[in-house]
Amino acid sequence: MKKLVLLLLAFGMAVSAFARGSNDDTAAFEKLKKSGKVRIGVFTDKAPFGYVDANGVYQGYDVYFARRIAKDLFGDENAVEFVPVEAASRVEYLQSNKVDIILANFTVTPERSQVVDFAKPYMKVALGIVSPDSALITDISQLEGKTLIVDKGTTAELYFTKNHPNITLLAFDQNTEALNALKDGRGNALAHDNTFVFAWAIQNPGFSVGIDSIGSLDTIAPAVQKGNTALLNWLNNEIEHVLEADFFHKAYKATLEPVYGNKVDPESVVVENGVVK
Repeated sequence: MKKLVLLLLAFGMAVSAFARGSNDDTAAFEKLKKSGKVRIGVFTDKAPFGYVDANGVYQGYDVYFARRIAKDLFGDENAVEFVPVEAASRVEYLQSNKVDIILANFTVTPERSQVVDFAKPYMKVALGIVSPDSALITDISQLEGKTLIVDKGTTAELYFTKNHPNITLLAFDQNTEALNALKDGRGNALAHDNTFVFAWAIQNPGFSVGIDSIGSLDTIAPAVQKGNTALLNWLNNEIEHVLEADFFHKAYKATLEPVYGNKVDPESVVVENGVVK
């Protein structure tokens, strides 16, 4: 009987904690809606996905989506506070409640899913390698004993650390620092999302993407604080049901096509309504 009582008490405490967490979660979402502004973490130096233009205005594919989120939450696409983040700080900014949502080209991985909650995806991505035309890297074996530039906290750093320990990694906090290191010859190549290196190579003559896809095809999705179910559910409903069926193709046309031109197939990048095809 004593064991039964203890089990019932434990069950009651678990149910109470779950209900309290659910109520707290709902209250936090209601507080967000009443605040009149959503805080969204984006990059400032990763054109054409998230960057600040010459006039100090946030632009890019992620920013296009962020403004729509603000519009559907508050009826005003300007009801968003853009918070600059680095790749390595994205998780910390969610955990410390510095942002409500991360829209900074955040690739979904099992490790990250342990510490943040990802909504439905809106992009497809793999890793790519860009290098100087004068010493173009076309196969990973060419990097053995050489230096590969990466950004800290990215899937590129994780992939090469795990799978290619014989390649020396030179890691930076910011995209700008990493790209300058490539230009300065401090590394033989740079690994990043292929969607990003495609765009950068197009805009920087003398460099090309010699390896356009490494590892598995991954997805990019909005992320929220772990356990923030109310906001997560809102985002999933937004992606699956509220946004028009071609919303992200419109975003692509407005922000990525001017850079890619006809060199990239939109279908290799865009995910509509959270369904990967």
